Amino acid sequence: MRDEIPLKDISLTFMKGMSVLRAFDETHSQLTLAEIGRLTDIERAAVRRLVLTLVHLGYVRKDGNRYSLTPRVLVLGSGFLRGNQFGRLVQPLIEMCARELGYSVGLAMRDGSEVVYVAQSSQRNARYTFGFTIGSRLPPLSTSIGRVLLAWSDPDWTRQMIETLPLERFTADTVLDRAAIAAEVAQSRESGVSVVKGEFEAGAVGIAVPVGPLGRAEMALGLSEPASEIDPADYARLAEILQRYASQIAAVLK
Repeated sequence: MRDEIPLKDISLTFMKGMSVLRAFDETHSQLTLAEIGRLTDIERAAVRRLVLTLVHLGYVRKDGNRYSLTPRVLVLGSGFLRGNQFGRLVQPLIEMCARELGYSVGLAMRDGSEVVYVAQSSQRNARYTFGFTIGSRLPPLSTSIGRVLLAWSDPDWTRQMIETLPLERFTADTVLDRAAIAAEVAQSRESGVSVVKGEFEAGAVGIAVPVGPLGRAEMALGLSEPASEIDPADYARLAEILQRYASQIAAVLK
């Protein structure tokens, strides 16, 4: 959980600027000032000043009356990745894991009420991709990588997420019962693996394992592939490979 900081010590203008940046995503890649205002609930005049400041700093591009992010925003995340030596320590393990599995893999972390990809294999012979990239955000309740984080992360965070997150329907198979989700999370806590079929993306199966100790894991390693391509009898073998590399990633990040 985030540390509580007195409101008097927080820059509200900076908070609003970050809200503007977060308004841009895969479904809102180009926005007008009015659209940004609706998405952020910030008044139009303030939105204009914030956006023009971001344009001046090079994080946002103006094209007519529409705005979009520039590649400079990637610098904001690269400090985290370099500081934790993801490129030198983690990426080689992810690549080896993907080669042994024969499938692309991704490493994700919990971030507030979401799960965000922080590393991904670059396996060229990967047969399928579901469009996940570094920075992609996933809902914890309906994905394997999210549920295994719920199972192995801080119990207070887990309880809060299961009780308060909105139940979103992504496919016809999405589970919308909190008690059923809690039962799946409990099972993942016992087994150390989560398998989710077709709840977030129709026809896909996700297999994920935690990175870190029970009750304190903040990362998870997983794969997502068409369910038709993986025999359920092979789930245990794939999970064992993921667990082996998850242990190595946890060791290098200590």
